[in-house]
Amino acid sequence: MTDEAVFPRNFLKAYPVALRGEGCFVYAVGGKRYLDASGGAAVVTIGHGVAQVGQAIAEQSSRLAYVHSSQFHTAVAEKLATRILALAPQGMRRNGRVYFTSGGSEATETALKLARQYWIERGEPRRFRVISRQQSYHGSTLGALSVSGNVRRREPFAPLLKEWGHIAPCFCYRCPFGLTYPECNVDCADDLERLLERDGSKDVAAFIFEPVVGATLGAVAPPDGYVQRIAEICQRHGILLIADEVMSGMGRTGKPFAMEHWGVSPDLILVGKGIASGYAPLGAVITAGHVVDAIAKGSGTFLHGFTYNAHPVSAAAGNAVLDYLEQENLFARVESAGRELRDALEPLRKFSVVGDIRGMGLLLAIEFVRDGKTRAPFPPEARIAFRVQADALEAGVMTYPIQGCVDGTRGDHILIAPPYIITTQQIQMLVKGLEQAVGDLEKSHLAATGGSSASL
Repeated sequence: MTDEAVFPRNFLKAYPVALRGEGCFVYAVGGKRYLDASGGAAVVTIGHGVAQVGQAIAEQSSRLAYVHSSQFHTAVAEKLATRILALAPQGMRRNGRVYFTSGGSEATETALKLARQYWIERGEPRRFRVISRQQSYHGSTLGALSVSGNVRRREPFAPLLKEWGHIAPCFCYRCPFGLTYPECNVDCADDLERLLERDGSKDVAAFIFEPVVGATLGAVAPPDGYVQRIAEICQRHGILLIADEVMSGMGRTGKPFAMEHWGVSPDLILVGKGIASGYAPLGAVITAGHVVDAIAKGSGTFLHGFTYNAHPVSAAAGNAVLDYLEQENLFARVESAGRELRDALEPLRKFSVVGDIRGMGLLLAIEFVRDGKTRAPFPPEARIAFRVQADALEAGVMTYPIQGCVDGTRGDHILIAPPYIITTQQIQMLVKGLEQAVGDLEKSHLAATGGSSASL
């Protein structure tokens, strides 16, 4: 019997024990300091250890820690909802509402049921399917996993999951159609049209996608025209558009919500991660007015709920984080900090194992390849992303490793999504740690293949 009781993510991994966080750093037992270059999992926006957030949480918990949302509303949740709605795309604000959850997966589940009930209220009960994209990820719960297209995450639970249809991803570096932008005329968006024409659209309730794909593909942003085309197809077929901004939202890409980069207002936006910067479990669904009205003026009751909906302490954390974001003008800082970080990462392309560096704002990724010319990935058993993560960690830099961006199994990348407060000095530290880790990978790869690199 061991002296450990927490069920770990991975029984084969030894985890450092975190003691405290301060700014962009996490301090562990043994005195080791780590630069949080991934914000955990693109969660931390304002940095660790902000005292005023802790104080707000303490004050709220001592005054009113919990009431059930079927019995009470609270001023602290109403205040946060009003502020979140004010950040949403313009087309969502009039008569819009915010439904609070405990995180992103719950937000996805809520959106799926909202979409279904919306059509029931509209007198179209045949509509239930929610279409998504291949290689997508929308959460770990069964409903969220059903609309996810991530092969590796779906496979063990396939007997429990629905299959409602997936279209090709929008991934220019690895275009599923072998095309090149702009000559492609965003054909990947038309894959939605083709699916709807082939399978019919009369039973489709919604289409869900990440406008900037987070972990599963590694900060893949669409070219201009893609989001607009997807929105137009959804509107023409009368289906709801759900934007999963759990990772890209709350300023991560340089705007409060990534959809604003393309001037599109969806019907629902999923929020999580950065909404409370990790200070409390919190997520949300921003719901456009026409979706709200269908239920409010129909049955009047949304048949859904969680024990911790609109939890007062979590809402207090969300308000305090927004206070800090506004006080320090951090939303505006993301674009310049992201540009500085992106520029600092570009020299890593000198390594032949670096296939792509991509992303928007402070949501960036590096993809690793076995062959730079063919973009051939490493074999999955080599666990390259995790190797780079481990080596960077030795250098004091925390990244977020993922496998499967090519086909669900093959393809390695690391996600880089630091707090918005990251400084020039810390960016230099981040790049130095990554250069050391990627350089070690390059050396061993060239030694194993008998190759050489003119750029070294």
